[in-house]
Amino acid sequence: MSGVALVTGGSRGIGAATAILAAQRGYSVAVNYVDDEQAAQFVVESCREAGAAAVAVRADVGDEAAVVTMFDSVAELFGPVTLLVNNAGILEQQMRFEDMTRDRWERVMRVNVIGSFLCAREAVRRMSTRHGGTGGAIVNVSSAASYIGSPEEYVDYAASKAAIDTLTIGLGKEVAADGIRVNAVRPGVIRTEIHARGGEPGRVDRVAAAVPLQRGGEPIEVARTIMWLASDEASYITATTVNCSGGR
Repeated sequence: MSGVALVTGGSRGIGAATAILAAQRGYSVAVNYVDDEQAAQFVVESCREAGAAAVAVRADVGDEAAVVTMFDSVAELFGPVTLLVNNAGILEQQMRFEDMTRDRWERVMRVNVIGSFLCAREAVRRMSTRHGGTGGAIVNVSSAASYIGSPEEYVDYAASKAAIDTLTIGLGKEVAADGIRVNAVRPGVIRTEIHARGGEPGRVDRVAAAVPLQRGGEPIEVARTIMWLASDEASYITATTVNCSGGR
């Protein structure tokens, strides 16, 4: 493989694993982050150790101007993005739905939905053959929460990921003739820091017994699924979401 990969939320967890794997497979890699520059630079160094050109790019994906600037900056350094991994996402403290606030919903939807939409739009504008591009791939990171619903925990996060599922179907069909494949992966319970941010660092171990494979997943397992969807091995797959959830 070769090309230019932009991984949003690339400083940790699934994003970091995907950025490093993309580097190992020949991509120049842009590691997007919003707060933790040190973590992003660590991922960049790991990509460079794999022999790839890599850069950390700070941008809030919920900020339209910042997203446009990010795509332009990456293009100036490496050329147009040919693979977008729409991974940036947040969740908030576990609680029942009736205890949630509008401010919380706006924060979650701004990053998880609007952020993914903005990045996908800018990728399409640059990749699409109807706009003079050479094509490319978009892989959205959804969640098994989109069909489980996350009751008693974060129904809002689950709903935001359901929006990503629908984006994948509709956009995938819309741009299929323009040289762009759009797919998604739905991770299950994966060992990342996101559970601690939801208030339960040990959530993976608690939930693992409900997973048919009887364990939590690792970020690299999701990264491999993402990179397969981006590869020529998946050349006849678009508008499709693949579960990487241990059978849950």
